[in-house]
This record gives sequence, C-alpha cells and structure tokens, in this order.
Amino acid sequence: MDSIPRRGVCLVLASAPGVGKTSVSRALLEMEPNLSLSISATTRARRPGEIDGVHYFFRTQPEFDAMVERGELLEYARFLDRSYGTPRAPVEEALAAGRDVLFDIEWQGHLQLRQKLPADVVGIHLLPPSLAELERRLRGRAQESEAEIARRLDVARAEIAHWSDFDHVLVNRAFDRTVAEVRSILHAARSARTRQSGLPDFVAALLKD
Repeated sequence: MDSIPRRGVCLVLASAPGVGKTSVSRALLEMEPNLSLSISATTRARRPGEIDGVHYFFRTQPEFDAMVERGELLEYARFLDRSYGTPRAPVEEALAAGRDVLFDIEWQGHLQLRQKLPADVVGIHLLPPSLAELERRLRGRAQESEAEIARRLDVARAEIAHWSDFDHVLVNRAFDRTVAEVRSILHAARSARTRQSGLPDFVAALLKD
C-alpha cells in the first residue's frame, strides 16, 4: 500500500475584507496539488474574464433561492447585498475521494458548513495586525468613496468579532509566514487518526509482518 486511504479535509479560510485570505488561498493552491478551491454560487454580477462554473456559478437571486429550497447548498450567506453559497455535491464527492477542498467564505458560512460536515471542517480565521493597517490596505485596493471604506470597516469589525468560532486564529503580519502556518494546519489535519479511513487495515497488515 503506497499511501493510506483517507477522507479529505474541508479547510475554511475566513477573514474580514482586506486581511489577505484571497492571496493566502492562491498561494496554498499553488503549493498543494491535492487541494482545490470550492466553487461558490453567487448572485453578484460577473466581472470581465470570469467564467461560469470556473470562477463562480453565476445565478440570479430567484435561481439561488431555488437551490436553497432544494437543499443543494452546504452553506449560504448574504454579504454586501449579494448571496453566496457552496454547492453540496462537488464537495462531498471530493471528500470521499480523499481530496481536500479550500473554502474562502465568511463566518456565517463556516458555521453552516461545520453543522453539515462536523467531522470534516478545519476553520482558520485570519486577523489583521491592527484596524489602522486594515484601513490602509482597503484604501490601497481601489478608488472607493469614504462611505464605502467606512462600510467595509464596519463589515470587518463584525467579521472579526467571530474569531472564537474557529479552530485556529492567525494574525497576518507577514504573508510568507502566514502561508506556512496555514499549510502546517492543513498537513496536521490530513494525518488525524479519525480521517485516515485506511489506517485499521494498514495497521492490521503491519502487525502480520
């Protein structure tokens, strides 16, 4: 047996806007070939270059509401006047096949996901070094009005308030260090005894040698 069969990990990476979870997620996906990003359904408008089914599943609000009614979403949330959700089937297929799935979602989605898949979710919350630094990052992202920046800071405070709902909390002071810490958490989750479904057979064969 070259490797011990295991169930995949749902790795949730959450943070307030501007803390850096998208950049950390991209770095993880480049470094971890067995990790794939969960594709969300969303009601927000498609941006130039985005492809339906690759970047998001773009849906109207009525279409999204119908997915909720049919139980097709593991989690869903309303964020900045848009709906986002995670389709159930692709995630469950990946986990059963031993593949890990990365979630770039907010705290509401994390709690719903944990309720649906309690044994599979490992949650990481990224915090900014300070609110002043977060505001600086937000101002550097795009030309936005003072009202929009204030709104995003209010959203950030609300997100940060849910830090204690997560298994792990990291302060994103240095990007490379944060990526390394997240990878360490993922690797530890993969080797958890309860996740290695093939371990009993492996040990039984080991003891026969």
